[in-house]
Amino acid sequence: MTTGTLKTMRRMLLGLLAFGLAGTTTELSLMGHYEDWQQIIPLVGMGLSLLALVWCGATWSGRAVWVLRACMLLLMISGVTGTVLHYRANMEFQLEMDASIAGWALMSKVLHAKAPPALAPGNMALLGLLGLISTLAVRNNEPC
Repeated sequence: MTTGTLKTMRRMLLGLLAFGLAGTTTELSLMGHYEDWQQIIPLVGMGLSLLALVWCGATWSGRAVWVLRACMLLLMISGVTGTVLHYRANMEFQLEMDASIAGWALMSKVLHAKAPPALAPGNMALLGLLGLISTLAVRNNEPC
């Protein structure tokens, strides 16, 4: 793969990452995903990731790339944690509605619940992975 092709692919991935971060942050804000401190975590994480992405795109310094990668890892952790929290909240609600439900029936109801959507935080983990992939094989001070 040529250097030009790699740079083009990296720019496209970073653009897709920026679009995903901005869209997801906007969606969470419009949904009122800021009722308590735990709900603010993804908003802060994606906001910091956007700032790191802008910094990285502007300077492409070794430090900027390192910060972007750290933000992406935090997004991935946050996404997995959010999925667990959403799943547990849905499970508690379903068990309050029907204490006799268990096994596959419970899991199916939990995963199909609309609020909070159990698998939605996985989007953050995917965005984090996309960000990490976009910085593969980056050397210090290598322009984007």
